[in-house]
Amino acid sequence: MRAIRVLCEVAVHGSFSAAAEALGLTQSAVSQHVAGLERQTGLPLVERGTRPLALTDAGHALVRHGRAIAARLDSAEQDLAEIAGRRGRRLRFGSFPTALTTFVPAALARLRSRQPATALTVVDDHLQGLLPRLTDGELDLAVIYDHEVLAGSTRFDGGRVHLFDDTFQAVLPRGHRAAAGDRTVELTDLAEEAWVGGRPGSAWFTIVRHSCRAIGFDPRVSLTSDDYRAVQAFVAAGLGVAVIPGLAVARAPAGVEVRRLRVGAPVRRISVAYPDSAYQPPVVREMITILEGVTQRLRGVPRAARRPA
Repeated sequence: MRAIRVLCEVAVHGSFSAAAEALGLTQSAVSQHVAGLERQTGLPLVERGTRPLALTDAGHALVRHGRAIAARLDSAEQDLAEIAGRRGRRLRFGSFPTALTTFVPAALARLRSRQPATALTVVDDHLQGLLPRLTDGELDLAVIYDHEVLAGSTRFDGGRVHLFDDTFQAVLPRGHRAAAGDRTVELTDLAEEAWVGGRPGSAWFTIVRHSCRAIGFDPRVSLTSDDYRAVQAFVAAGLGVAVIPGLAVARAPAGVEVRRLRVGAPVRRISVAYPDSAYQPPVVREMITILEGVTQRLRGVPRAARRPA
């Protein structure tokens, strides 16, 4: 593992000398570690002579697995040290952006007030980045979302606790005909409109497109962005209509009308997820309870006492 850690640092820094400085080793020691790994694997791991130093395919594969193993070992060391009382608690917490700008700050503040000595790290990442970090042991806990159409990309073998359902809403230019009178609209009312959508592969717009197709039309996208502020700015400028997650319209800008959808509204399930383990650090259990409490009003139902499954 020591040699694999060395190779991981070489991958980060792009040279033996920079990796040696980061690790507090000599350049010769770094070179020997890498050469030893190459003898063990029977494969070249670095392309010598390149600047910055590049990894071979075998090197990239070993680094990918090595980082996951190193993260797991680090988590094991942390858990054992906490149990023995030799180290303070830590929480490596991840979340997708719209949760970070809505309910997550209140949850983090509540944790800090209850456990001020906990070392807190917050990672802002998209769904596609959070799940691998959980699987590899880089995060202790993450707020994620899922939907049936994303089943292939949101598979996760750890545990999760459902927090609430985030119902998407229509965002229309001010004065739009569909926004007149009633506070709700039909998704089919927008079938012939120009849409502001997400970029190819966008998780949120994959959900929207799935819901539109389920009722018989495919949105005609004229502009794309995965920044909800940009999406709403385009709508405010009269460049199209959009359907975006409810969390994203919490602070809708001037120039747009937000309407609930009567039938066929897309819904994403918001959960807090954690690596599968028989041992769950106390701070992880505490944060799950806090998140349930903070999001109680978003569920619209009385909070049920339950343990993570």
